[in-house]
Amino acid sequence: MTLDPRKLIEPEDFLPFEQMNVGDSFFLPTLKPAEMTYVVDTRSKVAKVKVKCFPATKDGYMGIRVWRIR
Repeated sequence: MTLDPRKLIEPEDFLPFEQMNVGDSFFLPTLKPAEMTYVVDTRSKVAKVKVKCFPATKDGYMGIRVWRIR
């Protein structure tokens, strides 16, 4: 299977910062939590929201949990 780079989703397309209220959270599955935390932190600054990320597991999947804190 090959991926078409023109169809890849940019991080800002799948991070729901605009729909989140303070205190809301979402789980983002990833095998590289440190790298994904960096992506989330960078994109949250662009969206002008403050988030907190922690490594987490959900239903046996490794990832990060992201909370909107401001």
